[in-house]
Amino acid sequence: MKFIETKLKGAFIIELEEKEDQRGFFARTFCGKEFEAHGIKPVVAQCNMSFNYKKGTLRGMHYQTSPATETKLVRCTKGAIYDVIIDMRPDSPTFLSHIGVELSEENHRALYVPEMFAHGYQALTDGCEVIYQVGEFYTPGYERGLRYDDPFFSIEWPLEVTEISEKDLSWSLMRMMSVGATSV
Repeated sequence: MKFIETKLKGAFIIELEEKEDQRGFFARTFCGKEFEAHGIKPVVAQCNMSFNYKKGTLRGMHYQTSPATETKLVRCTKGAIYDVIIDMRPDSPTFLSHIGVELSEENHRALYVPEMFAHGYQALTDGCEVIYQVGEFYTPGYERGLRYDDPFFSIEWPLEVTEISEKDLSWSLMRMMSVGATSV
């Protein structure tokens, strides 16, 4: 695997090192030792899958606070997504900064999302499938979220949002939240 650190410290794009022959290719998608060597928490507590019927569907922006902070390893196995993360670590030099990256069945990339990063994505194709390896169990009492369209972040989503949950629409705007409330 090739680990490419993003401008948000601790967040990595992970590319496969494919070993190809006449049958196709083989590649490792996860290795605890390689993750540890890059300072990445290699714990997997859950593995989740989402399927999106329509392009334009948006899921996010979600994170969990202490003591249930999550890491995520996100990979698009069918179709393509635009994946966005926001650094919610108050002590980080990139606090409240974000990046976006395309993950697809063609590029085979994964995005490693550190603890205390809000995460969300938009389906770029119909019939899009996403797999998440998550480092902590889902804990509703510690779940937090940010609005996908919050002007504070000015995230440039590639498509018009066609589907989104009521829950994701209900998150408060950043200007209405205190910084302390986002880092509980």
